[in-house]
Amino acid sequence: MTDYQNPSDYGVLTEPATLKIQRLLPGPVERVWSYLTDSELRSQWLAAGEMEMEADTPFEFVWRNDELTNPPGQRPAEASREHRMEGRITDLDMHRKLAITWGETGGVSFELEPMGNQVMLTITHHRVPDQATLLSVSSGWHAHLDILVARLEGSDPEPFWDNVAKLKKEYGQRLSA
Repeated sequence: MTDYQNPSDYGVLTEPATLKIQRLLPGPVERVWSYLTDSELRSQWLAAGEMEMEADTPFEFVWRNDELTNPPGQRPAEASREHRMEGRITDLDMHRKLAITWGETGGVSFELEPMGNQVMLTITHHRVPDQATLLSVSSGWHAHLDILVARLEGSDPEPFWDNVAKLKKEYGQRLSA
């Protein structure tokens, strides 16, 4: 399980509508890159969806968050069992950077920096339109990254939906401060 006492695990606003969140992950960089770009591996922590690794190509992500952890935790009534989003690759530098459009909430970039036998993953979510979406985006990225860390370390993540609910409260306090 993840220790939430580490302040560096939390996303921060780098400007009013931009969230940046980082995680130091077990490497090598090629392995982490696979968890970003391979549909089967990505579906274990975020969303499924084939991506052609070429700039300006479209893709579709399919979230089934109930399947990310066992048990999944208590899904909120307003959350659906499946969510789909169309996007487009906007920038690609193999094993270093993947930038994509993100539905109606701007764009997301994933940047990888090798650090010895570990990899620093930096996710930047741009142009988040409002406070409610920001809370959803920040708690969602945090919870999904907690699962990624667990998958890469070979451990069991805590129930996804319970973690999201806890993190949404914490981000509500952090981001309003």
